[in-house]
Amino acid sequence: MANQNDSFIDEVTEDLRRDRLFAMFRRFGWIAIALILALVGGAVWREYSNNQAQDRARAFGDAVIAAEEAADPSAAYAAIDPQGSAGRKAIAQLLTASTDAEAGATEQATKLLGTAASELQGDPILRDLALLKSVIASGTTMDAADRDSILSELSKPGAPFEMLALEQKAIALAGAGRDEDAVVLIRQIQQKDGLTETLRRRLSEMMIVLGADPDLNQGPGPQSMTPAPAN
Repeated sequence: MANQNDSFIDEVTEDLRRDRLFAMFRRFGWIAIALILALVGGAVWREYSNNQAQDRARAFGDAVIAAEEAADPSAAYAAIDPQGSAGRKAIAQLLTASTDAEAGATEQATKLLGTAASELQGDPILRDLALLKSVIASGTTMDAADRDSILSELSKPGAPFEMLALEQKAIALAGAGRDEDAVVLIRQIQQKDGLTETLRRRLSEMMIVLGADPDLNQGPGPQSMTPAPAN
């Protein structure tokens, strides 16, 4: 008799547990369903967003290629739709400015590069590139103090365009008639790590023009000398 009572109690207890489970599911089950739908919806949205981003990047690349082959590349670059991307807008501006500079429109190119640099405060690499290109495009027409200030910032150790900025410093020194300082600076650049073969060749050619031996183990001046800014 005791066993029958125990079995009956177990069955009742199991039924109560089941009823409570169903009641909790009816009360809170919608939360689990909502979470599942949110997860699935989020995955679908991420996939959609990635596809849209790839499509926009592909369209931008196609537009750049088409602009290169256009009769007026500068106008074609300027007409490219960046589709809300500050980075793509900056790249289009840099390409436009490069084309303008090659065509001799130095003032227009410099102005455009300055605008691009001011709009790229959140992207230091593109900002530094715009500043460097502005120095190259301006040449001797840029105020010497402004040029030295920009190049000093861009040539800091570890800066993304450190080597190219140092090269521009050497060019400025040579242009100011300070050949010995230019040679010393070039020697210092030649000893730095990460020097590309193209830049190494340009530096050697500059040394020859300055009347110095392109071999980095030769030349006047102590290796540790730091040239003063070109004025």
